[in-house]
Amino acid sequence: MVEEKKEIEESQKKKRGRRPKNVKIEYVLNKEQTKFFVDLSKNKNELKLVQDILIKVNDKHHGGEVLFKDIALFSIEKLTIKDIDKLQENSLSEMEKVQRSLDEYNTKNNLKLSLGEYLLKKLNLN
Repeated sequence: MVEEKKEIEESQKKKRGRRPKNVKIEYVLNKEQTKFFVDLSKNKNELKLVQDILIKVNDKHHGGEVLFKDIALFSIEKLTIKDIDKLQENSLSEMEKVQRSLDEYNTKNNLKLSLGEYLLKKLNLN
């Protein structure tokens, strides 16, 4: 029993060294995480936007203070499928966008072009 637990723990540990190319690690959410941190120190425009919203929301005569947490939770409830798609799109690097375009092209046209062949075809460099 103890040996089985050790084997399971060892198999779940992260491997050392370089990660092979074209291997996508599945995102696993830590359900035990209860605190989230938002660092706006590097983006002054976003910081100013949040501060302005907090000032507007708290410009009232009655009631308690509205916190950033309240605004975030309210905003999360308003997210639509289009918003989620846009967030996913914004998370892609330039190469990931090219690779996705290649995959879609290959699927649509039932081909197996390499990245180089695809770029030659798209850029008309034959």
